[in-house]
Amino acid sequence: MTQGACPFIWYDQMSNDLEASEAFYANVVGWTIAPNTMNQQTYSLVQAGDVMVGGLMPIPDDAKAMGARPSWMGYVGVPDVDAFAKKIIAAGGAILREPTDIPNVGRFAVCGDPHGAGFIIMKGNGEGAPLNDPAKPGHFGWRELYAGDLAADFAFYAALFGWEKGQTMDIGAMGTYQYFAIDGQTAGGMMTKPAQVPTPFWNYYVTVESIDGAVERTKANGGRVFNGPTQVPGGRWVAQAADSQGAMFGLSAAKR
Repeated sequence: MTQGACPFIWYDQMSNDLEASEAFYANVVGWTIAPNTMNQQTYSLVQAGDVMVGGLMPIPDDAKAMGARPSWMGYVGVPDVDAFAKKIIAAGGAILREPTDIPNVGRFAVCGDPHGAGFIIMKGNGEGAPLNDPAKPGHFGWRELYAGDLAADFAFYAALFGWEKGQTMDIGAMGTYQYFAIDGQTAGGMMTKPAQVPTPFWNYYVTVESIDGAVERTKANGGRVFNGPTQVPGGRWVAQAADSQGAMFGLSAAKR
C-alpha cells in the first residue's frame, strides 16, 4: 500500500446482541460465521464462501457508555496509524479512540470526519487485506457517505487518503452525488445528507444475488427497509435498510 492510495480493507458491525446479528446476516446475506482464534476478543468473522469479508462484535463497554448504538464501521488501511491520527486531527477530524494494538491482528484508531461521520484507520500485521470482489455475493460492493458538507468532506478524505473524484450525478432536490475512486477504481459515492438524516454517517452495501429476495429476507428476519429497491445508473438495484439490531446497511444486486 502506498500513502497516496488508502483503500477500505475491512468492515464490522457492533451490536447489543451478537447471536442475533449472526443469525440475521447468515439468513439475509448468506454469510457463514467463523470464530475468532487470533486473540481473546469476542468477535465473529463473517465469510462469503471461504473469503473473510468482515466481522461482528458486541459494542465495547466504553463505547456503550458514550452512547454508541448498533452500527457498521468501515476500516481504511493506512501505512502508519499514529501518523494518520495526527493528520486527521490537523485536518479538522477527531480521534474517538486513540491508536491501539489488537493482539495478533494490527493497530487501529477510531476516527470522525469534520462533521462527525465515523470510520476506522488500521494497519494490519499481515501482508495485505482479504481480497474483496465487489461483484461477488456476500462481498462489500459500495461505500456511501451521507456527509455533513459534500465539498468539505470530500476534500478531507481526498487529502488524507488519496481518493479521487469520479463522475457526478444530479439527484435533484438532494443536490449532487459525487463518485470517488481509489487507485482508479470507482469505490463509492458521497452526498450531503438530507435534512431528515440526523447525523452524517457512512453506509456500506453488501452484494447479493437478487435485490427482491434480499429485501424480503431482511423484513422476515426483523430488519427494516427504508428505501428501495431502486434501480441506479448503470442498471444495478439497491436498497437501504436496518438490521434486526438497528444498524444501517445497504444491499446491491445486478438483478431485481
